[in-house]
Amino acid sequence: MIRRAEVVTGFRLPSVLVCQQALRMMCVFGNVLALIAVVGCKGMPTLEEQERLVQANNLILDHVTTRAVVNVWGEPPHYRSQFTHFFVMSDQRMIPSMRVVTGETPRGWSAEVHAGEGLFFAYPDRGWLLVFLEERLVYKEELKAEELRTIVETWAYEDRFKTRLEGAPGR
Repeated sequence: MIRRAEVVTGFRLPSVLVCQQALRMMCVFGNVLALIAVVGCKGMPTLEEQERLVQANNLILDHVTTRAVVNVWGEPPHYRSQFTHFFVMSDQRMIPSMRVVTGETPRGWSAEVHAGEGLFFAYPDRGWLLVFLEERLVYKEELKAEELRTIVETWAYEDRFKTRLEGAPGR
């Protein structure tokens, strides 16, 4: 075993022991990171578990997909897909900008914004407005049927002014 560094054209190489210790430290560090990643990842429940949650009206954010809702409640009477900005709250919940008064910010906002193609489901008979981002439920709000009708009317009004490029329905 070599215990001292060897000289190679004026350059000192680290000893094998130093290299072995560094390699061990990197392995330990890598294992700790892997453990944190595995523990930190929250898994998505199976479709069957999601459907049970929807049947029980237990709509848990980030645990329910569009497919589970449609399988249990059927196609939503009203839906809309649109690029949406979401206010990210300090507890990591997301609120779509359409649910906040223009020019205002929601109380508890962490000054973070997320944007993406939001899918909005309105179920007036059940009293729910559900918003999905990347197929996961990110926002839910229990509303009266009249409030949901107002939202749907707003969508219809906005659709009247969309161009062909924006994908207005029926054009």
